[in-house]
Amino acid sequence: MENSMTEDLKPIRLSNPVFAHCSIVFEALKMRKTSRSIGDKKIPLQILSDILWAAQGVNRVQGPFGGPGRTAGSASNSQEICVYVAREEGTYLYEPDSHKMTPVAAGDNRSLAIGPGQRTSGASAPVRFIYVVDVDKFKTAGYQEPGLYDPEIQKSYYFVDTGLIAQNVYLAASALGLVSWFHNCNKTKLAKILELKPHQRALFGQTIGYADE
Repeated sequence: MENSMTEDLKPIRLSNPVFAHCSIVFEALKMRKTSRSIGDKKIPLQILSDILWAAQGVNRVQGPFGGPGRTAGSASNSQEICVYVAREEGTYLYEPDSHKMTPVAAGDNRSLAIGPGQRTSGASAPVRFIYVVDVDKFKTAGYQEPGLYDPEIQKSYYFVDTGLIAQNVYLAASALGLVSWFHNCNKTKLAKILELKPHQRALFGQTIGYADE
């Protein structure tokens, strides 16, 4: 996915995750917290790479129903949640299978990754994730149970699946010395900026960075 506005942006190939960062899960759980006091210090690309892999990276080639397995579960392995990364220079789509960020929109859209009335909190944070659901992916889920086609049940699935990813981000951020905040987003404006299709919708945002001292 790209448009003419991203001509000057190039895909960002991410490094393999450094597993030594997160060797003690319970320490990360102990440190996990929500913080809205996030400064503007840049996040090194390796650290961002590690957090994205933790969010929903591929952790095994053969997962449920024969497809690659992710670090975060999803309904029948539908993998219906997409993670967009809003940075100062542009917004990218994280592609777990190739572990890279592909540019989708130029310019600073970080303010849209948070809901109206919340923008003063963590406004200068270097990175905001945007969680988008693609409900069409339920059609290719490994186990085709009836609930995958019921709009209300779909909601319960994709809200839970987003939460699983967000918690992975919380834990990875804590283990790496960063803080995080899960929040609402500007769904209407993001749909336009990200050129979302009718079967896609923005759900939530998550701000990540170093604590504002």
